[in-house]
Amino acid sequence: MAERSLRGMSIGAKSLESDQNVDFAAREEVAYICPNGHRTILPFAEGAEIPNEWECHCGSVARLEGEEGKANEISKPTRTHWDMLLERRDEKELAELLEKRLQMHRDGWIPDYE
Repeated sequence: MAERSLRGMSIGAKSLESDQNVDFAAREEVAYICPNGHRTILPFAEGAEIPNEWECHCGSVARLEGEEGKANEISKPTRTHWDMLLERRDEKELAELLEKRLQMHRDGWIPDYE
């Protein structure tokens, strides 16, 4: 009976195809460097949009190699609500308005929005 048994392969264990005559997609390697000095090289398909930043395995943000200096350029600081408020009024005037509104609140003034 042992002569008649068939031997086979596990399904999915091995591929019977070869890599002959297979054209892989064209790729380019892109290097990223994080502030901690880690260098990461990633393959991207040619023509793919390459991000300027990549998260490093240490958790910090890595930038494209050769563009680290651009990140350190002095940029215009973001204007906050406080900055815009100070463009319209000075601190003395703001303190007076705050005191007026607090007194209205203490007196139980309820605005009529209807």
